[in-house]
Amino acid sequence: MCCSECVRCRSLIESTEWSSISVRSRSLTRTNKTPLYEFHRAQGGKMVEFAGWSMPVQYKDSHINSHMHTRQHCSIFDVSHMLQTKVYGRDGVKFIESLIVGDIVELKDNQGTLSLFTNAKGGIMDDLIVTKTDQGYLYVVSNAGCADKDSAHMQARLQEFKAAGHDVDLEFMEESLIALQGPSMAQVLQKGVGDDLRKLTFMTSVLTPVFGIQGCRVTRCGYTGEDGVEISVPSGDVVSLTEKLLADTEVKLAGLGARDSLRLEAGLCLYGNDIDETTTPVEASLVWTIGKRRRQARDFPGADIIVPQIKAKTQRKRVGLISTGPPVRQHTPILSSDGRVIGEVTSGCPSPCLKQNVAMGYVEAGFSKVGTSIQVEVRKKVVPAVVSKMPFVPTKYYMGQ
Repeated sequence: MCCSECVRCRSLIESTEWSSISVRSRSLTRTNKTPLYEFHRAQGGKMVEFAGWSMPVQYKDSHINSHMHTRQHCSIFDVSHMLQTKVYGRDGVKFIESLIVGDIVELKDNQGTLSLFTNAKGGIMDDLIVTKTDQGYLYVVSNAGCADKDSAHMQARLQEFKAAGHDVDLEFMEESLIALQGPSMAQVLQKGVGDDLRKLTFMTSVLTPVFGIQGCRVTRCGYTGEDGVEISVPSGDVVSLTEKLLADTEVKLAGLGARDSLRLEAGLCLYGNDIDETTTPVEASLVWTIGKRRRQARDFPGADIIVPQIKAKTQRKRVGLISTGPPVRQHTPILSSDGRVIGEVTSGCPSPCLKQNVAMGYVEAGFSKVGTSIQVEVRKKVVPAVVSKMPFVPTKYYMGQ
């Protein structure tokens, strides 16, 4: 989950050959620091600029070890650079639905959904998670690299709504955000919360003290494909909470490098790489984010372009790829068996779990069927590849017992 104008991060490439992350520039005169910045440095974090923030790309462990620890145990990721927003008022749902493709009306209390900000041309402005809380507001988390764009977009619509007499307001939150991800997450976190985590299923949320820290929101979600949570915590307490979690031997810190390879194995999009304002939800294989009621009503930005695409074939589709040989990176050309360029890779890396190169990209629709043999051009050499089902590594989201 960042902004569409990005360049390859040289620091990341030098630190690990496994990462496909790109830096997303914001119009900042300085690099922002999360409340965990000094803690990261004290723990040996290698800091790089990402989405206008100084963030750890990895720690003392290698990228691969950090990736595998998350798959086998659990890791903490600092995601405090993400934009957290509260939407208040009796017209809050109507307000947010005027900007996104999701059906927020149908959500139960404390249930969330992944959705998309779209523009009038059907392009994806950002991806975000919207949770309908039982405290009377919507809790929205969107990308750091799109924070300026998203906040301006929401504020502009807010003024329109207020001018029309609607009851709605916004609060851009100052809380920090950390993600605890991995199969042992629940046993680690359960020691610090009073509620039974078995009742907290994927994409649900609860406001609860965590290890005695008040005002925390725990949402069962994440960006790794593993069972996990994101914890919104008062910034003055985030170091203390991180230390309490790290006291458990199951837990280690993880950085952007592992976060990127984990999300790619899980088939999850990175904004600015895999989706952007030139991509529609249908092209991106994200039709499932568009609520049935919303499709019928066609009342979201770009609906007149997006909805007809659902039944008709688009010219291109986002697909998964598996290849052998040298790693496949962003902008790698995708070729047909006869050597014609049919698309381009948007993200790629060697999979630590599969020991194969995995990637995603866009191809002409006629080549999007799983199992289709294609080729990729890596360092001016043509390498065999195959269109593959995503996720590459099965996801383990907790859906309840």
